[in-house]
Amino acid sequence: MINVINDLEVRALEKISQAKNVNELNETKAEFLGKKSPVSEIMGKMREFSVEQKKEIGGRVNQFKVAVEAAVLKRLEEIKEEEVNKKLASEEIDVTLPGKKFSKGSLHVLTKTIEELEDIFIGMGYQIAEGPEVEEDLYNFEMMNLPKDHPARDMQDTFYITETNLMRTHTSPVQARVMLEAKGKPIKVVCPGKVYRRDNDDATHSHQFMQIEGLVVDTNITMADLKGALTQVFSKILGENTKVRFRPSYFPFTEPSVEVDVTCFKCGGKGCPLCKGNGWIEVLGAGMVHPNVLRMAGYDPLKYQGFAFGIGIERITMLKYGIDDIRNFYTNDPRFIKQF
Repeated sequence: MINVINDLEVRALEKISQAKNVNELNETKAEFLGKKSPVSEIMGKMREFSVEQKKEIGGRVNQFKVAVEAAVLKRLEEIKEEEVNKKLASEEIDVTLPGKKFSKGSLHVLTKTIEELEDIFIGMGYQIAEGPEVEEDLYNFEMMNLPKDHPARDMQDTFYITETNLMRTHTSPVQARVMLEAKGKPIKVVCPGKVYRRDNDDATHSHQFMQIEGLVVDTNITMADLKGALTQVFSKILGENTKVRFRPSYFPFTEPSVEVDVTCFKCGGKGCPLCKGNGWIEVLGAGMVHPNVLRMAGYDPLKYQGFAFGIGIERITMLKYGIDDIRNFYTNDPRFIKQF
């Protein structure tokens, strides 16, 4: 029987040393020390042996149990260490490998144009003013000399939210709010922001676009001041040799009103496909602030005069960078965005 126990111990220790994980180790322990193990069967036959045999076999069985328990604990520690080493190996970092490249973000080209224009206007003494995109009819139309029955309202297709609230069609309502807050004092502001109109999107039109409108109100303001301001702005953003010309036009909130052209910055006014051969490019609308607009904002039109203008951010950007489709600004195509 002693030889049986000796052979059993050899098999147990060998199998314990080969256990690959904790589950296998527990199964091996149960196999050699459990209630149905060969050792338990031997102990169940102890009454068949003499007293001397019982002492010898019982002592050997205890040695077997101690040896197996010790081997199990030792192998358990080894398995834990192996798992830790395996985890560390999987997390090992090769410091000699090149670092990961992270793409740098940049300002959108429209944001660049807005900031460039803002810097120019601030340098000319203008302040930046902003207002809500969801606007009241009062500020968007009525204070711009467009009462509810005015036919010129048809010039702008509007997104109405309620009868009195709408998505602003221009940033002119910011000017109305500024004039009311100024309470008859001189003003010199530009108002950048998004505007919305019910329009079919194509290469040159969008239902949402951006403007930066300017307003100056003071005594002794004339068309000459307007032309001087715009000449300075466009000479800085499109080139020093850029010239400005006015053509008569109509806007309800200015009188007289003008369309403003600049010399083609690509051909210098000589004529090219960009300017359709005439040397001039239309860029914005402007004019002297209508007396009714001044009066509704609390200014005496006999004492105060003003000029206003509205620059399309997308139009200026398209002209400056040679972009032929306004939709490129809003489709988030990285091939387009990365160019700027």
